[in-house]
Amino acid sequence: MAGFDSDHIRNLALMGHAGSGKSSLAEALLIKAGVIADGDHRGRASSSAGGSEQQASHSIESSILHLEHHSTRINLLDTPGYSDLFGRAMAVLPAVESIALVINARHGIEPVTRKAYEQMLERNKCGMIVINQIDAADADPAKILAEIQQTFGGHCLPINLPSSDKQGVVDCYFHPDYEAATDLSSVTEAHDRLVEQVIEVDEQLMELYLEQEQSIEPPQLHDPFEQALRDGHLIPVCFTSAETGAGLELLLDVIAEQMPLPKEGNPPLFLKGEGEAVVPVLVTSDASQHAIAHVFKVTIDPFKGKLAVFRIHQGTIKTGSQMFIGDGRKPFKVNHLFKLLGDELREVSHAGPGEICAVAKVDELHFDAVIHDSHDEDHYHLKALAFPASMASVAISPAKHGDEQKLSDILHRIVEEDPSLLVEHRERQNETVLCGLGELHLNAVLEKMQSVYNLEIHSAAPSIPYRETIQIKAEGHHRHKKQSGGSGQFGEVFLRIEPLAPGQSFEFTSEVVGGAIPGQFIPAVEKGVREVMESGAVAGYPMQDIRVVVYDGKHHSVDSKEIAFATAGKKAFIHAVQAARPVILEPYAEAKITAPGQCTGDITGQLSSERAMITGSAALDNGLVEITAKVPLVSMTEYSNHLKSITSGEGEYSMSFSHYDAVPSEIQEQLIQAAKS
Repeated sequence: MAGFDSDHIRNLALMGHAGSGKSSLAEALLIKAGVIADGDHRGRASSSAGGSEQQASHSIESSILHLEHHSTRINLLDTPGYSDLFGRAMAVLPAVESIALVINARHGIEPVTRKAYEQMLERNKCGMIVINQIDAADADPAKILAEIQQTFGGHCLPINLPSSDKQGVVDCYFHPDYEAATDLSSVTEAHDRLVEQVIEVDEQLMELYLEQEQSIEPPQLHDPFEQALRDGHLIPVCFTSAETGAGLELLLDVIAEQMPLPKEGNPPLFLKGEGEAVVPVLVTSDASQHAIAHVFKVTIDPFKGKLAVFRIHQGTIKTGSQMFIGDGRKPFKVNHLFKLLGDELREVSHAGPGEICAVAKVDELHFDAVIHDSHDEDHYHLKALAFPASMASVAISPAKHGDEQKLSDILHRIVEEDPSLLVEHRERQNETVLCGLGELHLNAVLEKMQSVYNLEIHSAAPSIPYRETIQIKAEGHHRHKKQSGGSGQFGEVFLRIEPLAPGQSFEFTSEVVGGAIPGQFIPAVEKGVREVMESGAVAGYPMQDIRVVVYDGKHHSVDSKEIAFATAGKKAFIHAVQAARPVILEPYAEAKITAPGQCTGDITGQLSSERAMITGSAALDNGLVEITAKVPLVSMTEYSNHLKSITSGEGEYSMSFSHYDAVPSEIQEQLIQAAKS
């Protein structure tokens, strides 16, 4: 496969909501470029080639594709479009200079498109917008363009327009046909607005255009066009139809000729060092410099092994190159270097800046690793991505006894592949909990564990981490006496307890005087108390926010032992707790819900029915509202489904721990009875 220098490479991520047509657009572009044959939309080179993805009819993983147009290699990264899988879409962003937001001409701007736009701004990427499916019967391109400009800004300007019959497009930039009939404004108006927007970043061109009334041709506009993209001063809008091919040639022209080269895009933020010593470093698209690449995707196949996909930012990597990982001292050898086309690997001999490649079977490689060929680049890393918080969780265990280690190994591999997943081992509940961005995210993982790794598992809602505490002061006493021939056991303890402020956890002090309890036995009393703090005195939940003061007791010169005082302290504490109005506490989450304003009443009503406390609401842009509430965690286990139902999938939420509060008396009784049974 022929190599390309960085002046002939474009890297572009396709992002947008599920159903916008990203994958069909990517495949149509591959067909247009002659990479795959027409009619092979679901072949090995497809962007959704995985079996589970074909069954689900949507992308579950990001796919890396490439094509050639006008002697330019275009690397396309097709990303999942569901909110639950947005972490996987975000992971590819360090590999590209540009993002294309794909919008369905029938549905307009949808939630994941808004998220992608925010990421584009946050990561300082150049952007373009593709309005797809313009030929659909109920498509309204004019309405969608107006919505885009109202939502994202007036700097979103069309570079082509749908023809009057919506079966084709009219070029408004490269070779404008000013007389052509369009479904929107005139070609002249679109061309002039585009030129005027671009020349605002170039005073000399603006003077030529305004004062000398000279026409400006596309070659003159290239540099200011690229500058406008880099500054976020322009987002070009292209109309297409992946189904009929309308606009695809012009879209490829825009990508190949106007979107930034690797050296023209805003450079990724590379850092060196950690903590306060961290400093930014410049990485250049120079093929002759030390090689530096960043791993942005890892896949692990039970049969093929680990495949690490990386973007080369500087230097050249060849077959046989010796590469270091992070600050590692031992290099690995690049035995084979691959380009990717969906799930197909194509071997290459070398690759330079801007290229996206992969190596196989290097176990030490991991997501976010920086690989390099010189120790001068030790401790280099990219600014970390801030993945969305995990909003759904499931407790999992192997269905077959003896598969515990297999489950642990598989979870390790899956988390390596998907950095937006989290595995927690909750020792108190003896549970392994898998946390993800939503139910679809978790279901995709569980399905893969079964279909790919052949592991049957049991899944259930995770246990709620209830706690126990007391409400008033009380005293407790216990005498432990045991005599069964020979040396016996004796220990007597008097103690008092009182509630602490929330978050104070546990305090233990001794006010024993006169040697009533010898000093060497006080730690044994504390040990007995701590055992109850761990195991609970009401329904088996850990206790918190309690002060214990041991103030008196008795001992025996022969029979007193540590075990006797541990037992006496434990039972004296239980006795005191029963008199201190014990209560079971439940965790509350602080939830922040963003949804269409017309759903406010339904959302607050549903939250109130779940014992939530609404703490505020605020109107946002574009008809959205943000509602904040403190909600019992037990009520949030199925909340993603409730919110999707109320908002038709347009609502989103995040949550964080807020505080513990007492459960209602009827729920406390249920929990106590459940513990007894």
